[in-house]
Amino acid sequence: MEQSGTSTRLQAAVQGLASGVVSALRGGDHPHVVPAGDGAEAGDLALAAVRVLGADALLPGLVRPTPPDPAEVAVFRKAVEAYPPRPDAAPTVRWSHWGMTRALRRLDPSFLPGPSAEPDTGWLEGAGWQYLTHQLAVLAPLAVPGEECAVSALAARRPVDVARGFVRAVRRRDWRQAAGAGRWLTLLPGVPDTVGLEAGLDFVELMGGQDPLVVLQVQAARAARTGAPV
Repeated sequence: MEQSGTSTRLQAAVQGLASGVVSALRGGDHPHVVPAGDGAEAGDLALAAVRVLGADALLPGLVRPTPPDPAEVAVFRKAVEAYPPRPDAAPTVRWSHWGMTRALRRLDPSFLPGPSAEPDTGWLEGAGWQYLTHQLAVLAPLAVPGEECAVSALAARRPVDVARGFVRAVRRRDWRQAAGAGRWLTLLPGVPDTVGLEAGLDFVELMGGQDPLVVLQVQAARAARTGAPV
């Protein structure tokens, strides 16, 4: 029961953090996107929530001209340092951590994480379009305009497959996967016009908009498409 309660509190913390990021992306008055928490337990929960959200916890500071609060960056840095990937971590975990360190290096010049070599993409080479889309949706925080990496290069070679995965996710009502795939599609060259991406993202937000994690991905996609605050 205690583990279940902790999981519920973590989910609530992640949802709250995602809502804060959405508000900041929209230009709302959310000066503290990253929660600091009160007390040791709340602080640990806040760090875990940042780790779950990954680099998106500082997304407003990466795509908007207003720099983030130094306190937010400090909490984000604590999360990076507190949750390094284990040697047997899944590729998505290693890439998510790499994405967090990349964001932190941009916003905190004092952060020196050591070697910054990218993880490999071997697990995605030759992957079927369904699996590729699922993995890219998990790694949607890497889809930031002007921030290239091996994952984005691989996705750029398969825009039609990602588009197929986006349409499939919409049909299956998997709004989180659809939003993550749609975010990638906003950055990829060669996406078929028949996808109707802009209308598709509107539909995903309409149907899945009660989930802040879905809205975050849609707003990030719009920011990438317009190059302006959403």
